[in-house]
Amino acid sequence: MTFVAALLAHQGGWDEVLLVGGPIVVIIGALAVAKRRVDRSFAAEDGDEVSTGTGPGDARAD
Repeated sequence: MTFVAALLAHQGGWDEVLLVGGPIVVIIGALAVAKRRVDRSFAAEDGDEVSTGTGPGDARAD
């Protein structure tokens, strides 16, 4: 077996990490987007404004 074939056959585990970690990262991202949409939906139903942390009432006392 040549060196190239051996290298392609065993990649040291990084490819397995991507196969497991990639979908996990995608799912976490999708859940974050869904949570943000739900939070905005509930805030709109309650008549509240969604705070972005940049308004005058959002200043922190240092």
